[in-house]
Amino acid sequence: MLDFTFKILVTDALLYLLVTAIIIFIVYARKHEHLSAPWRQIKNKKLAMSALVILGFFVITGFLDSVHIRQEIKIDNTSKNQQQVAQYSNEVLSLLDLLLTKMRQQTEKTYSAPFAINSFTKEVADGEQGKPVLYYPRLKYGGAHLQAQDSRIYDIGKRLLWALFWTLSVLVFCILLIAKITDSKNNIENKHINIATRLKNIISGNTNTPWLTILLVMSIPVFFISSIAELGPYYHIMGTDQVGNDVLYKSIKSIRTGLLIGTLTTLIILPFAVVFGITAGYFRGWVDDLIQYIYTTLSSIPSVLLIVAAILSLQVYMTNNPESFATLIDRSDIRLLFLVMILGVTSWTGLCRLLRAETMKLRELDYIQAANSLGVRHRRIMSRHIFPNLMHIVLITVVLDFSGLVLAEAVLSYIGVGVDPTMDSWGNMINGARLEMAREPLVWWNLTAAFVFMFILVLAANIFSDAVRDAFDPRLRKA
Repeated sequence: MLDFTFKILVTDALLYLLVTAIIIFIVYARKHEHLSAPWRQIKNKKLAMSALVILGFFVITGFLDSVHIRQEIKIDNTSKNQQQVAQYSNEVLSLLDLLLTKMRQQTEKTYSAPFAINSFTKEVADGEQGKPVLYYPRLKYGGAHLQAQDSRIYDIGKRLLWALFWTLSVLVFCILLIAKITDSKNNIENKHINIATRLKNIISGNTNTPWLTILLVMSIPVFFISSIAELGPYYHIMGTDQVGNDVLYKSIKSIRTGLLIGTLTTLIILPFAVVFGITAGYFRGWVDDLIQYIYTTLSSIPSVLLIVAAILSLQVYMTNNPESFATLIDRSDIRLLFLVMILGVTSWTGLCRLLRAETMKLRELDYIQAANSLGVRHRRIMSRHIFPNLMHIVLITVVLDFSGLVLAEAVLSYIGVGVDPTMDSWGNMINGARLEMAREPLVWWNLTAAFVFMFILVLAANIFSDAVRDAFDPRLRKA
């Protein structure tokens, strides 16, 4: 019998749906040359694959944080004949929480600097002759295993060397695995190439896919993960916040929020933009006028004011109906979903305009006119002839908008109308760091951690989006 039960949040279900849609698209693209050829071009670009590796680690982290469970409460059963129904805790944990259990549970009293073993804030103690003395108390968990403070640097260096060893071990394993996989895909005349030659080609970069670049970039997140495994249970790598929570743990937990804002919003944007854009451009006339009136009216409303009004209305509903939310995580999840919906409703108009203009051009082409003359249904023409030729615009826009949506969450949370304050997000971390940056001494690590994680994610997304744009844009596509 399992000692836990799965807890599927609404945003989790939408994320699973999005992953399923991506898998279906990959299978579909492999069977159609006009979709698979641009992706092969992207695969051969070093910068694009480097960004994809970084994005892959972010996605894996976010997915691990989206598989939630409730652990069973252990109850002593004094009667062997009595069968009790399993009871589960109200605390909802993710797989990521279980992997980072020590970082999650090791809470200090208040602030502590990165890798510190003493608190950042002084406390009062009785000194000689009963006089009060200010001192920096020893942390409860950070560096608690050390007998002497002087051994901290040696201990950190030793654990970093172990992290480097595990990183090199993973890289060697990946090189051997890639050599084996690429050999199995070689044609018959290349079967005689020995393992040493294949390894030499990978290390020297003499392959179509830039495996060497991929492995070198992959070593960075692998070393980061190894360092967390070696140092996380013993030190607060990025310090702690005002209530003593580990800042690095909060930053990692915020990855899921950023990814959900950037990806689930596309589930709202795409149906509106694709259906309205293609319909307006194909039928024109009064249909085009009606759709233009809808998205022009929506665009004229300030998006920030609309989001603020929607979030405040939701807060009023949550306050008046607390019984509708079983746990705090359900409450914060609904607010996140509501924010995603509002961002989607206010963000589809730009893509709709692009698709409308491109559809108006495509409907005048000879093969579309021939299909109309032969009596082909309009729905079939739009789905089989027009939409596939608009796929590159959809992909380019979605990837380019991802980074903007991640930044939008940070801005909205900063002004207090973003995700729930109890949910980990980079916007909430930046919002909480406002007073920290104004205090003396300065608490800089909370803002720095949120900035670094958000910067890496947005930078990788922008680099990858540039490669997608170059590959799918017909004007830039290589012959």
